[in-house]
Amino acid sequence: MSNRLATATSPYLLQHQDNPVDWWPWCEEAFAEARRRDVPVLISVGYAACHWCHVMAHESFEDEQIARLMNDGFVPIKVDREERPDVDAVYMTATQAMTGQGGWPMTVFATPDGDPFFCGTYFPRANFARLLDSVTTAWRDQREQVVQQGASVVEAIGGAQLVGGPTAPVSAELLTAAANGLLKDQDTTNGGFGGAPKFPPHMSLLFLLRHHQRTGSGEALEAVRFAAERMGRGGIYDQLAGGFARYAVDATWTVPHFEKMLYDNALLLRAYTQLWRLTDDPFVRRIADETAAFLLRDLGTPAGGLASALDADAAGVEGLTYAWTPEQLTEVLGADDGGWAADLFGVTAEGTFEHGSSVLVLARDIDSADPALTERWRDVRERLLAARATRPQPARDDKVVASWNGLAVTALAEHGLLTGAESSRVAALEIATVLAERHVVDGRLRRVSRDGVVGEPAGVLEDYGCVAEGFLAVHQLTADGVWLDRARDLLDVALGHFGTGGGGFYDTADDAERLVTRPADPTDNATPSGLSSICAALVAYAALSGEPSYREAADAALATAGPVIGGHPRFAGYSATVAEAALSGPYEIAIVAPAGQEGPLLTAAHRHAPPGTVIVAGEPDRAGVPLLADRPLQSGVPTAYVCRGFVCDRPVTSPDDLAARLGR
Repeated sequence: MSNRLATATSPYLLQHQDNPVDWWPWCEEAFAEARRRDVPVLISVGYAACHWCHVMAHESFEDEQIARLMNDGFVPIKVDREERPDVDAVYMTATQAMTGQGGWPMTVFATPDGDPFFCGTYFPRANFARLLDSVTTAWRDQREQVVQQGASVVEAIGGAQLVGGPTAPVSAELLTAAANGLLKDQDTTNGGFGGAPKFPPHMSLLFLLRHHQRTGSGEALEAVRFAAERMGRGGIYDQLAGGFARYAVDATWTVPHFEKMLYDNALLLRAYTQLWRLTDDPFVRRIADETAAFLLRDLGTPAGGLASALDADAAGVEGLTYAWTPEQLTEVLGADDGGWAADLFGVTAEGTFEHGSSVLVLARDIDSADPALTERWRDVRERLLAARATRPQPARDDKVVASWNGLAVTALAEHGLLTGAESSRVAALEIATVLAERHVVDGRLRRVSRDGVVGEPAGVLEDYGCVAEGFLAVHQLTADGVWLDRARDLLDVALGHFGTGGGGFYDTADDAERLVTRPADPTDNATPSGLSSICAALVAYAALSGEPSYREAADAALATAGPVIGGHPRFAGYSATVAEAALSGPYEIAIVAPAGQEGPLLTAAHRHAPPGTVIVAGEPDRAGVPLLADRPLQSGVPTAYVCRGFVCDRPVTSPDDLAARLGR
């Protein structure tokens, strides 16, 4: 018989609807039930694409004996971390404080008031059974100590999340220190930063690209180029269908953890698109194009918007869809092409993955090869992909997350503008429309939707920042003033309900559900922090609207992230990216032209724009577009106005003059 999760909208919660565990969703009624029964709550946090979440579910949550221990001694609560990032943030902070590390599945034992007193991550079945017995005994026999432990943890994590700490205004010196810190940590053998497990450092790459543009640092550009090449040739990139996996388990980018997340691919699409803009590298362009295609083909949902993730597993086996042996290649391709493909894709008899299989890598430079070889590679890819489609396929978490779709809107808009890809331009507008019409309810953002129905969880700060930034990208794409207005509305809510009063921001609104602490984390991790994403939107909005109060708010907020940018740049990639734009101006480029005649100037603007530049093209004085106001054509021909800090240079009418003005 199904439990209470059967009516959930979260695919992750629905995965547990038939467990013998008497799960509750996150709700006040669950805590009231714990108080009524005088038992602790057991909060289990995970997400649909999480491999070890599936393992713990199969080992423990589907086991009748374990379920009996959970049901008898606790009120079990299941949480989708992607649907409730605020809940996840609070208890992840507690888990890291108590254990020194975190991850998912996250397992938290808490009082009926929600105070965590014991935290961990994945527990094997036998260990979990012993832990349940131990916690039940401690709650019965050592209640006072358990409650005091919970109170102490809440006090500790409250202190860790307090706002009002030291600040460091953005400066050239601060960003140079951040870039040098990243470059010092670079893996000069394999690309990227640090060792295994290795996550694609998309936000750090975006920062280094902007740092290169502003300073001319060749070292910064080479670090990005090298990392992009190694990732794009590695097994972390799907060599047949495009798209990046969540991370590599090794330092060489060879064997991934196979889940594919929307946010990683959106941010990597931006990084590869911007790198191509600066280098014209055909390999980089191909990876950008294929990543955009992956987003639309594999994550597009029938009701509009992009799904959250593809699972790491297929039919309960990690990597089953993706790994190959030499014999399997030969079976699909024949002996000649099979041997050729094995060499090209690094498939060996020993294997790089499990059971003698290999994850495909790109071991040869095919993009610059003879056209006949390139055509053979394309044919082989198509045949292998068709064969792969007959294998069990990974499940898809098809909920639409506001912030991640906002990231995708920005990435697709940039890709469409820079490469001319019409599919990306159209998709950016369509996804933004879904966010505006479905996720904005009574002027406030909702975090998730599924099957065209918006969910109840309130948007957190990162939702407001990422969606507002996406709306501003669409404003630049379309020169339609409605998107500027929609972005302003979201920013006004963020300023009015999320501000700390000291320049910073909380991650939850002042009228949101009260948790044991109110999270306020300025660090960038898997996704941009709420603070860095709202700063990005504030900086862009100020430049597009000419309203300086939004820029003042951005500068104050960036200063609160300054110590992290300077001291821990790997955890401040997006803050540093935004800071580069702020330090550069950002530039504002208005291109006024009769409809359809802005092309050459617009192309030059996009190819040569300094970091974070905002660009709008359209007819002079178009309604609702401040950047086009009071900027006439010169001599009746298309004209570009280059401004910085609301001060404009003499207008130019030729692409070469515009490129020169922008410093090429």
